[in-house]
Amino acid sequence: MEDKSRWVLVTAIAPIAWGSNYYVTHEFLPAGHPLFGALLRAMPAGLLLLALCRELPHGAWWWRSLVLGTLNVGAFFVLIYVAAQHLPTSIAATIMAGSPLVMMLFAWLVLGDRPRGAHLAGAGIGILGVVQLVFTGAAPSDSWGVLASVAAMTMAAAGYALAKRWSGEVEVLSLTAWQLVAGGLALLPFAIAFEGRPPALDGPAVLGFGYVTVVATALAFAAWFTGLRHLDAGAVGLVGLLNPVTGVILGTVLAGEILTLRQVAGMALVLVAIRLGRPSRSPRHPEPTSPITPRAVSPEPATPSPRPRAGEVPREPACV
Repeated sequence: MEDKSRWVLVTAIAPIAWGSNYYVTHEFLPAGHPLFGALLRAMPAGLLLLALCRELPHGAWWWRSLVLGTLNVGAFFVLIYVAAQHLPTSIAATIMAGSPLVMMLFAWLVLGDRPRGAHLAGAGIGILGVVQLVFTGAAPSDSWGVLASVAAMTMAAAGYALAKRWSGEVEVLSLTAWQLVAGGLALLPFAIAFEGRPPALDGPAVLGFGYVTVVATALAFAAWFTGLRHLDAGAVGLVGLLNPVTGVILGTVLAGEILTLRQVAGMALVLVAIRLGRPSRSPRHPEPTSPITPRAVSPEPATPSPRPRAGEVPREPACV
């Protein structure tokens, strides 16, 4: 039996990094530049991974990279950037906890993977935890930020399902690098047209973009697509619930946001949901075993019957 726990741990790097991204964006990155903010996050991360993998797209992967880059990177980053600027860290992070159910839906539609009962139960419990977190915090919610978060969640779920369907033939680093570069190139003309010059960056903003680029983008997306390669979409989506947990913890510890008792209960429900989504141990292919063949037993040589003596009547052999 193959234990997939290590792939769960690798996948968990992504939602933890993304949960911290809300705090970094909200506190250190310049507001009012969502397009350049997304561009400065995606393009350097993609070029970094491209330098590591040293492989360019080929064949159908040119247009596939553009599609995946738009869904998972370009439009997604813009929407996340808008959400992070309009919502408190805890609320922006926890809305995305609805993504497991949306991922299961797209995995069913695109991949034909019917959701498991445990995954559906985990998604339901996770959503209940999200309700406790989102609607009980002291900070108000902004409608544009909520809409941006929901749109980002839906687009990413579709992109992840397509990436899982197409990615079997390429390495994970190459797949991640192509998407990030394609998404950055798709953003570039819109950023110039609508925002003009890039925003001026001070020291904290440069450090913030450095963290977002290396940790919350390059490392996080490579870990996420590695998880999609080895786990089913439902399990990966439920691991993603660590995103809101991280966002709430950082928002409380670093941003001074108020954590209520009901939010603590919501976090507990989210952790239960993640536990329900643990992958089952998949059987390894057993070594072929030859059937046990009974050893041939050589017949014992027949013992000759003694010859009858003269005048003696021969006996009939006894029945056995």
